[in-house]
Amino acid sequence: MSATRYRRFLKLCEEWPRDETKKGRDLGTFLRQRVASAFREGENTQISDPDKCDQMYESLARINGNVYRQRFPRVRDTSFTGVTVEECRVLLFSHNLKKKIMDEEKKGLWKTLMERFSSKTEDVPEKAPEK
Repeated sequence: MSATRYRRFLKLCEEWPRDETKKGRDLGTFLRQRVASAFREGENTQISDPDKCDQMYESLARINGNVYRQRFPRVRDTSFTGVTVEECRVLLFSHNLKKKIMDEEKKGLWKTLMERFSSKTEDVPEKAPEK
């Protein structure tokens, strides 16, 4: 029976998409690693809790099959900010944003904080002296 479970998990791993833009934090890659560690001996692996294994597979299969997305459709494909998914991707992966982040990391914490707070104080109008 563990051979069947192993094959089902392998099939799920094949179907699960990988997001190359999420290096080190992709759910598909994480799933593959977990399956490899759980089934170290492949089809000959002895599973200590078969019910829990089946339950985990069924849950992952429902997520992969978009069961909940179909059951609970979204009214709009935006977040609370009103920005679409594609706009978020463009923002997150633009070269200029990455360069800006890298430059700020090189500056150091103290200089970054000083720049942020000094620009805020310049924008605030001074109070007129009272007579």
